[in-house]
Amino acid sequence: MIRSANNADAAKIAEIYNHYIAHTVITFENELVSPTEMSLRISAILDASLPYLVVENENEVFGFAYATRWRPRSAYQNSVETTIYLSQAYLGNGFGKLLYAELLLRLAAADFHTAIGGIALPNAASVNLHESLGFKKVAQFQEVGYKLDRWVDVGYWQVMLQR
Repeated sequence: MIRSANNADAAKIAEIYNHYIAHTVITFENELVSPTEMSLRISAILDASLPYLVVENENEVFGFAYATRWRPRSAYQNSVETTIYLSQAYLGNGFGKLLYAELLLRLAAADFHTAIGGIALPNAASVNLHESLGFKKVAQFQEVGYKLDRWVDVGYWQVMLQR
């Protein structure tokens, strides 16, 4: 089931995300996030009238996706950056695509014009997910992040929500 996130989901979302912080270069955060901090982040997104979704099985959250404003200046008001994370146990089963597709539907229904996804590279699974949903690669920055003792490139993929 996919539904809107709430503050009661913060601990599970933090647990999922903290795995990526500690063990991957997928996020450039280095410090683990507390449930309290995650609750504040969820509230900030929802208070900005942006979607923050979770996917759950038998009342256990195992993934989340959300959108943030692409940039703060008013001319960017119809552009968002999207984010998705799944628990390791649920990778490769199609749940990410379902969750991400729902996020994109809600963004389109809210009249956002374009969505942008940033991907730390290499990451074939994320590239495949984005491209399966219509995203096209539009940019790549070389060695813009340094984590886990290596430099990391970041690519950007974009999909038009309104034509």
